[in-house]
Amino acid sequence: MDLGEAVIVAGIGCRKAISAAQVESAIEAALLHNRLADHQLEVIAVPAMKGAEAGIVAAAAARKVPLMLVTQTALEAASSRTLTRSVRSMAAMNVHSVAEAAALAGAGPDARLLARRIVIGPVTCALAESGVLP
Repeated sequence: MDLGEAVIVAGIGCRKAISAAQVESAIEAALLHNRLADHQLEVIAVPAMKGAEAGIVAAAAARKVPLMLVTQTALEAASSRTLTRSVRSMAAMNVHSVAEAAALAGAGPDARLLARRIVIGPVTCALAESGVLP
């Protein structure tokens, strides 16, 4: 990243036991929707409890980007800035959108969502941008 260039963070929400291909499909759809190139993605952010999901770990490794584990406290702090209001996400994780909250938390306090989350099967992906990582 060059000085002053935005950092793009993909926040991922998912069910258990998803594949790397499913994660990749959601990321690709979000990048395409936002007219971004693959190389612009800098970080994948997920709730800390999802940090050992093989599909997420493999997708981050394949893209050669860091996998940021976001604490529950950070997810909840970012929840008020999400665009989506999911009853399922609120019941499961106490946030309006897991993917959107993860992206926002991962991109820092001045982050903004590029659009609402994208849903591809059991995986959601939202992109946020910020000038600096927290």
